Amino acid sequence: QVQLVESGGGLVQTGGSLRLSCAASGRTFSSYVMAWFRQAPGKEREFVAAISRSIGVIAYADSMKRRFTISRDNAKNTVYLQMNSLRPEDTAVYYCLATLSWEPLSTTVDGYDYWGQGTQVTVSS
Repeated sequence: QVQLVESGGGLVQTGGSLRLSCAASGRTFSSYVMAWFRQAPGKEREFVAAISRSIGVIAYADSMKRRFTISRDNAKNTVYLQMNSLRPEDTAVYYCLATLSWEPLSTTVDGYDYWGQGTQVTVSS
C-alpha cells in the first residue's frame, strides 16, 4: 500500500503559478501510475493529468493541457503538478492518486486505488 501526501497549495492571484507536490511512501514509487484530480465546491471530481511509471505516457484534460505540467521524480518518490496562468475557475482541492494497474492511463477516479488528503488551491480574481 502507498501513502500519498500533497503539498504546495495556497492562495494566488489570477495569472500566477503554483507547483503542487505529492510525496509517496510505502511500496516502490516507480511501480505506480500517478495522477492529479481536482474538486471544486459543488462539483464532481475532475481529471487533471496522469503520468505513467516510466514517464513515457502523459495525459491532460484538454482545458489544462497548455497551462499545467505533470512530472515525477522516481528517485524522490514524488509527483509534481506545475500550474501556470491560473484562473479563478482553477480554484479547487487538488488530489494526488495512484494505481498499480497496467491498464492505459485512466481519466476517471475509478481507475485509481489510492488517494491523498488533498491540498487547497485558491485563485483570486
